[in-house]
Amino acid sequence: MAETKFLPKIGSKIKININKVKDRLPGKLIEEISSNPKAVITGYKMTDGSNIGITAKLQNGQQNWFFPEEIEKG
Repeated sequence: MAETKFLPKIGSKIKININKVKDRLPGKLIEEISSNPKAVITGYKMTDGSNIGITAKLQNGQQNWFFPEEIEKG
């Protein structure tokens, strides 16, 4: 079972680490995150049955999910 005690709380302000996501996200989203990496956690997502991802709302209102290791405290 995935560890949840280290997950940031919903509503927490975070920054997306662009270097850790640029190989898996579309170019337009990479540009958006590069210009403003700040986001707010909106929830959690089961990724593969053994890991939990973070759903976050970017400054432009778009939502996406990220692995916990791809985000930083904002």
